[in-house]
Amino acid sequence: MNAAPALIGYMAMVGFAAPPLMLRSKWPHRAPVLAVLVWQALALSFSLSAALTAYHLATPTEHLHAGFVGVLHACGLHDGVGRPDPGTAEQLATALPGVVLLSLFGSFVWHVVRARRARNRHRRTLDIVGYRSDRLHATVLPYGAPAAYCLPGHAPRIVVSDSAVRLLSARQLDAVLEHERAHVAGRHHLVLATAEAFVSVFRWVPLARHAREQTALLLEMIADDRAVRTHSHAVFATAMYEMAAVRAPRGAFAVGGHTVLIRLRRVLGPDGDPHPVVIGAAAVAAAVAPLLPLLLACPPNLA
Repeated sequence: MNAAPALIGYMAMVGFAAPPLMLRSKWPHRAPVLAVLVWQALALSFSLSAALTAYHLATPTEHLHAGFVGVLHACGLHDGVGRPDPGTAEQLATALPGVVLLSLFGSFVWHVVRARRARNRHRRTLDIVGYRSDRLHATVLPYGAPAAYCLPGHAPRIVVSDSAVRLLSARQLDAVLEHERAHVAGRHHLVLATAEAFVSVFRWVPLARHAREQTALLLEMIADDRAVRTHSHAVFATAMYEMAAVRAPRGAFAVGGHTVLIRLRRVLGPDGDPHPVVIGAAAVAAAVAPLLPLLLACPPNLA
């Protein structure tokens, strides 16, 4: 039995039905690390389903073609028609899934390299106009508004404007720098690159668009949580408010930006983790989702 119909149905569920459920849920903002894992698991599950669907769609089509050509040969109507080649089916069934997976990998590499080049150009600019502060362990940049961001990856660098150094209190500035250290230590640029690669290949799928947007937001929330572990919520929220209007350059992560209002409400809102049952269910979903396409494509023989 061909698994293509089941895989297509599963792709529709993951790619179109799952994102609204995630967006309507409240737990992702209260457990951002787990939520990132779930979005990544859904993207991986959809990608595997697409590759396996291509395999199962290619195989029977080529077999039918080979059978049709065989009938022509049997009837003597073989002029201009090649002989059946069973190996062609295997080649096609291998090539199509390979195209899907290689497209994803190539897109990931392209996004990583492009962001790295942008960061390298920005570092050269910082070497000219900024100066290193050993006290802050950051580069101070002359700028008219309070701002802070990090350049992750190779030779990571945290950047803070001289306006932020003047206007923020010592505790506020330290909370902001802790936020940026979280991005560097967590290698968040690689996580974001996987979401960008997925949306580049499957741009027409709602899961891809929402996974990219939500991953970027959730990574900021993860960094916020690290900042408020050692600083009060009010101190960090005040610093976020001061930097709300400044966005990060390409390839960087900043405290400010268009997600500040959502994050401010979260930081100043009531504390509380999701119910353990919700956490457990989300963890199981993240672990099982990438395996389901394999089970659909190769169901166990219960006989």
